Amino acid sequence: MKTCILTTDTYLNHDTGQGHPERANRVTVIIDHLKKLKSKDLIWKKPTKFDLEYLAFAHDKNYLDNVKDSFPKQGLNFLDGDTIVSPGSKEATRDAVGSILTAIDGVMKKDFNNAFCAVRPPGHHAEKQKAMGFCVYNNIAVGAYYLLEKYNLKKVAIIDFDVHHGNGTQDIFYDNEKVLYISTHQYPYYPGTGKNSEKGKYNNVLNIPLPAGTTSEEYLDAYEYVLKKLKEFKPEFILFSAGFDAHEDDPLAQLKLKSEDFYNLTKRTIRAAQLSSKGKVVSILEGGYDLNALKESAEMHVNALLEF
Repeated sequence: MKTCILTTDTYLNHDTGQGHPERANRVTVIIDHLKKLKSKDLIWKKPTKFDLEYLAFAHDKNYLDNVKDSFPKQGLNFLDGDTIVSPGSKEATRDAVGSILTAIDGVMKKDFNNAFCAVRPPGHHAEKQKAMGFCVYNNIAVGAYYLLEKYNLKKVAIIDFDVHHGNGTQDIFYDNEKVLYISTHQYPYYPGTGKNSEKGKYNNVLNIPLPAGTTSEEYLDAYEYVLKKLKEFKPEFILFSAGFDAHEDDPLAQLKLKSEDFYNLTKRTIRAAQLSSKGKVVSILEGGYDLNALKESAEMHVNALLEF
């Protein structure tokens, strides 16, 4: 089956400064590694330009104006303690959003079965009115709104397996019954949100907080709750916030997943909702900060996508 890899040229120009964990070679190692697969079922694309009105579905207008004015002419500018933008960030942030919208269009038009967006900066910490946690625009939230507004879908599921809770995505969809947000994450940990008592206005949020040291077996057992909720919701489209920092080698967290676990959880998730979604899936990179673990885990994730 055909899987599209969406990449950008501009991710290299998003400079976060020396020693910052969210750096350009995170994406470079994934792209270089996936190109070695040489699968005839892999398609490569760049994002196309999009109508900026879609940013305003996910973010407050004042916030968008502030972000637009924040890109410096030279040097670096801090949007918060660890979210940094440079002159090249303006195009990189827009192209990250554009990648998920281009991917959605391709899946909806049946140009390919599913897609993985290997882009940066990540997005799931960006709230309606706030940048944080390396994230400027909430890429996946804009993608979900795109499905609701352009394609008139009624049920979209976001599965976030990044090791950090996607507080921004939860914030944006907390009272939206058309979007199911599910997160597995280390807790208590950054950003401090994601208790299982946070359920959304329409019971449309499922948080599965996991303690530091959670093993593969324990994680996959807990993941059964994700699959059960997904089957009940019956989404027409699945979006993955694909962070690979729950890997045992990741320096920023303490869960103990192995690279092959990302193959298993991807496959199980798509299969659980295959009847309702007809396999329509788009995934976008979030975290992951050990380069070897990142490229291996991303390959496992893509291998599972290739099977649908």
